[in-house]
Amino acid sequence: QVQLVESGGGLVQAGGSLRLSCVASGSIFRFNGMGWYRQYPGEQRELIATLTSSGAPNVADSVKGRFTVSRDGAKNTIYLQMNSLKLEDTAVYYCGADVPSTGLNFVRYWGQGTRVTVSS
Repeated sequence: QVQLVESGGGLVQAGGSLRLSCVASGSIFRFNGMGWYRQYPGEQRELIATLTSSGAPNVADSVKGRFTVSRDGAKNTIYLQMNSLKLEDTAVYYCGADVPSTGLNFVRYWGQGTRVTVSS
C-alpha cells in the first residue's frame, strides 16, 4: 500500500509562487515514476510534470519555464515549484506514483490533492 500526502497549496496572487510537496510512505525509488497532475472542475486530470525513476524531470509545455519538479529521496518527497502563477493555474493538484505490477504493468496511486487558488 502506498500513501501520498500533498501539501503546500493555498491562495496566492497572480505572479506569485508556491511550492507543493508530496510525501510518500516509504522510498520513492521503488516507483516507476512520479508525477504532478492538476484537475479543473468537471475535467480530467492533466499531467503537468513527471520524474522518472532515475530522477529525470519533465514538465508539460503549458507550464514550462514556470514550473519545475524535483525530489529529495532522503525525505521520500517530490516537489513542484510553481512560479509566475496565473489565474488559469487555479486547480486541485495531485501527486501520483506508479508502482510496478506484473510484467510491464503498474498501479498508480494518488494523493488526496491540494487546492491552489490564484487571485487577481
